[in-house]
Amino acid sequence: MRRLRTALVLLLASCVSPEPEPGPVPVADSAGPDIRVGVLVDARQATIGGEPFAIDDPEEGNLRTITSGAALSVAPRGAMVSLSGSGARIERHRLIIHPVDSTGSITLNGRAYRGSLELRRDGVGLVAINVVPLERYLAGVVGAEMGLRRPEELEALKAQAIVSRTYALRNQGRWKERGFDLLGSVSDQAYAGQLTESPLANAAVAATRGEVVTWEGQPIDAFFSSTCGGRTEEGVAAFAGASRPYLHAVDDRDATGTPWCATSPRYHWKAGWTAGQLALILRKTLAAENLPGGRASDLRDIRIGTHTATDRIATLELIGRNGRTTVSGQAVRRVLAPPEGGILWSTDFTVHVTRTGTKLERIDVDGRGNGHGVGMCQWGAIGRARAGQDYHQILISYFPGTDIQRLY
Repeated sequence: MRRLRTALVLLLASCVSPEPEPGPVPVADSAGPDIRVGVLVDARQATIGGEPFAIDDPEEGNLRTITSGAALSVAPRGAMVSLSGSGARIERHRLIIHPVDSTGSITLNGRAYRGSLELRRDGVGLVAINVVPLERYLAGVVGAEMGLRRPEELEALKAQAIVSRTYALRNQGRWKERGFDLLGSVSDQAYAGQLTESPLANAAVAATRGEVVTWEGQPIDAFFSSTCGGRTEEGVAAFAGASRPYLHAVDDRDATGTPWCATSPRYHWKAGWTAGQLALILRKTLAAENLPGGRASDLRDIRIGTHTATDRIATLELIGRNGRTTVSGQAVRRVLAPPEGGILWSTDFTVHVTRTGTKLERIDVDGRGNGHGVGMCQWGAIGRARAGQDYHQILISYFPGTDIQRLY
C-alpha cells in the first residue's frame, strides 16, 4: 500500500481540448527552492523585452531600468555580454534581468519567463539562464510535457508534477560547470516558460506542492517517457547504471489486456527510407555516435541482433559488403533518424528490407511506443486517470515499492 509521509525538513540538496488562457500560477506557502534552467545555450544573439524590467550587474547592482517595454538586443562580445537598445549599451561578464514587478515576467526571443534571466558568456556564444522558484518552473514543465488536457485527466497531470519535481531535485546541479541546473529541453525536461502554463497544469502543481517520489527517503531517478506500448522497459536496458529496484519493467495494461497508453498517437507508427535517404542520414548519425561510417556507403542489409527482456531492440546490425556495424541501446533511435528529422520514436519495431536483386532499395520499420519506455508512461498515466485512478495509484504502478513524501 502506498504510504504518504510528511517530512518536516527543508530541501537542501494528442487528443486534447482547448483551454482558456493561463492565469497566475497558484503557489501555496512556498514556491520551493530556486532552479537554474538553461533556456538558451551557445546562441549568437537574442532579444530581451516584455514588461518593465531592471538590468543588474551581480557586483555593481542596478545599471538601468527599462520602463518602456522596448526590445533590447543581447549578444556575446569577446568575454563580455553586450546589451544594446533603448538608448542603452551595456557590457559586462554577467547581467541579471528581472521584472520590476516581482510577479511579472521577462521575454526572451518572444517567450515569457517568470523569475529572472541571467545572461553570461559560455562556450561559443551566449547562455541565458532562467532563475525561477521550483513550483513556478513546474507549471511550465507540466504544460509542456503533457499538453492541454481535459479535467478528467487531472490526476495524470498531478503524477507528472510530482515526477518532474522529483527529477528536478534529484538532478539539481547536473550542469553546474555551465552555470545552471537543468536544460530547458527534452535533454532534461521540456520547458517553455509561461507559454505552456495552463489552468489544469497550474492546479496539478499547486495540489501536489512539495511532493516527491522517494526510495529509502531519497528522491528517486524519476525517468518518464511518452508511450511505453503496454510494458515499461527495464532501467538498465535503456540507461547504463540505472539498476534500481523501482525501475524494473512493469505490465501496463488494464484488466482486458488493453495497454493504458493505447490512445497515444504514437502507440503505432511507421517510418521508411529509400537507400539514398538512409545513406545520407547514416553519414551524419554514425559519426555523431563515434561509430564506423563505412556502412553509410556500402549498406546491404539491416538485421535485428538481440532483444531486451521486454522485446525491444537491444542491438541492430548494419551489414555491408566490407563488414558490419553494431548499434546498441538508445543509439539505435539516433542512428536510424527519420527523414523528417529528430530520432526514431522507440526501439520497439520490426524491419522490412526491399531489394532489387542484391541491391538495397528501401528500408521500412513498423513500430510501437514513443521514448525509452523507462519509468512513468505519460500516455499510460492519462489512460489510468481517465479510468479513475488517482495520482498515488498511478505513481506506485510505475515506481513499485516507492513512497511519496512532502518535502515542504
